[in-house]
Amino acid sequence: MTQLGLDFEAPRLVRVTPNRLATWGGCPRRYRMTYLDKPSPPRGGAWAHATLGAVVHLALRALFALPAAERTPERAAALVDRSWSSEGFRDAEQARRYRERARVWVADYAEHAAGDDAVGLEQWVSVATGRIVAEGRVDRIDRRGPELVVVDYKTGRAPTVDDARRSRALALYAVATERTLRRTCTQVELHHVPTGEVAAWRHDRDSLREHVRAAERTAGELADATDALDGGGDAAELFPPRPAEHCGTCDVRRNCPEGRAAAPEPASWALLAP
Repeated sequence: MTQLGLDFEAPRLVRVTPNRLATWGGCPRRYRMTYLDKPSPPRGGAWAHATLGAVVHLALRALFALPAAERTPERAAALVDRSWSSEGFRDAEQARRYRERARVWVADYAEHAAGDDAVGLEQWVSVATGRIVAEGRVDRIDRRGPELVVVDYKTGRAPTVDDARRSRALALYAVATERTLRRTCTQVELHHVPTGEVAAWRHDRDSLREHVRAAERTAGELADATDALDGGGDAAELFPPRPAEHCGTCDVRRNCPEGRAAAPEPASWALLAP
């Protein structure tokens, strides 16, 4: 770029999402297979716990799109039925039991949170720093007085306050929400739908800055590896596997001998809460 007769090189911004950053941090090989390989390698089948979580998310999105007066427990349970899928469940009886369980979860949640002032549902937010463009889709953004709050739904184990504090995804969503919607956003919350418990954390500017800096470092690593691969570098060296227990549920494990050796693949319904 030329300005006032001088040459400047515009900094390259790496576009990332929290999922991309987490995938790279967990396993560079999985990152390559998920985001870089063309065509993408075959993926594994559906997991019942993921199906259950997706159904609950869809039902809650539809619920909060309604006027507050219409967010009744009965309407909430019906939205679970409308969104239901049985993919990954062992059989029809198991799917029926978890469908009823999800109906109760969402109905109870509606009873206590129906009046929340949601200003964003599956809201896409984005922010540019000096080195990255961080973007992603937030489950829900609430308005609390003059501020905004990032809300993330959980259906697995009950999250802790430390989970909320340490979550890089939530911190990036808060920064991006403030930038996108032009309103202060420092509080992040994990809503455990099965119990109604909320794990909340209010960041300060220093803690948000630390999360952004860590994201920039990770983005630099994956960008350097991608550039080296594009330049003819060795994929196995640039994107090594990180075998661990989580390899059992990796969706690209069929293409990774190290991952298959690290952990057996559980049944598709094994991660459902009992």
